[in-house]
Amino acid sequence: MSGPSDSSWRSFDLLAPTPEHALLAESLREFVKREVEPQAAEHDRAERFNLPLFRRAGELGLLSVTLPEEYGGAGMDAVAAVQVCEALATSDPGFALSVLAHMILFAQNLAVNGSELQKTSLLPRAATGAIVGGLCMTEPGVGTDVLALRTRARREGAEYVLDGTKTFITNGGTDEHTLGDAFIVYATLEPGRISSFLVEKGVPGFRLGQKWKNKLGMRASFTAELVFDGVRLPLASRLGEEGEGTRHMMRNLEIERLTLAGMSVGIAQRCLEVMVAYASERKSFGVPLREHGQIQRYIAESFAEYRAARTLVYDVARRMDLTATGQRIDADAAKLFAAQAGKRAADAAIQVLGGYGYMGEYVVERLWRDAKLLEIGGGTLEAHQKNLTKDLSRDPGRIGR
Repeated sequence: MSGPSDSSWRSFDLLAPTPEHALLAESLREFVKREVEPQAAEHDRAERFNLPLFRRAGELGLLSVTLPEEYGGAGMDAVAAVQVCEALATSDPGFALSVLAHMILFAQNLAVNGSELQKTSLLPRAATGAIVGGLCMTEPGVGTDVLALRTRARREGAEYVLDGTKTFITNGGTDEHTLGDAFIVYATLEPGRISSFLVEKGVPGFRLGQKWKNKLGMRASFTAELVFDGVRLPLASRLGEEGEGTRHMMRNLEIERLTLAGMSVGIAQRCLEVMVAYASERKSFGVPLREHGQIQRYIAESFAEYRAARTLVYDVARRMDLTATGQRIDADAAKLFAAQAGKRAADAAIQVLGGYGYMGEYVVERLWRDAKLLEIGGGTLEAHQKNLTKDLSRDPGRIGR
């Protein structure tokens, strides 16, 4: 045991615990500065997904940090996944959301729950960005209550037949006319029994439905409705055994919520940078804005919440096992706190900038719009509050651990 004078533990970097994480952080900084930032405002205004940039991220290995090396990934952990989502969200949260949907909801999900044939067939292409993947869970009449899914899968001999509609699907298409390439689809076999299915573009009966335009935020990600009309799938398209879909869903939701929390942290960071710079440059009543107590409060409280959220998110990431379940308490807590911290930081930044913050010329207007989704998508604030109360009531000992 180290003696009291041994302070080597102080050198531990929660945000980049290994040389590989430090290298990833540096690569992300350069990519965001040189390639993400210059296109962010344009693609938000046009409500257009940047497919070439997505494939460039694949070339750099940013779409596959958690995938096993045998499928073209880096074999890293949840910390790396958070690093990617946080860094991209400092500049273009809409693009970050598309990367998250592909990297976590599709590829990581498939890597953990798919068969060897499914993984060999799709993961190397997902790693490079050659294909664009997504997850189909939300339905027109079913959101938070995922166990009430109405999309049905019935077995007919050596096939399953899927019927239903999924909506608000990130990466549902790459543009208004082009369906995404591959999806993991949750469907009900019978009440209470959900299974996961792999569905690829080109299967008869699978088509692009309504294209969601004029969204409040995350406009650089493509959001669509997907329709399954008598889609026939071989038995080999099922992930795992029948009825295992609920476990697949819950396990994937944990890392999804953590990476979404990382996006909120990225938004908060950028908003702080903008408001601090503006408060130093702009003068009011003969002194810089930073000299006014009201402005100091916005900056100081935003920074304190940002640091608290970032520490919480990376601490949860450090301990998260990407192949396990039962990590909902920490994942929900991280997203519940970070989502609100990111939104408040964006709101404070607009207040500090005043009229300029309300204009699209300054990035905080866009970040404020984007931040709102993170209080809804991947689990609403209310869902996290319900989950945390339920789980802590079952195991009060977790409070002090």
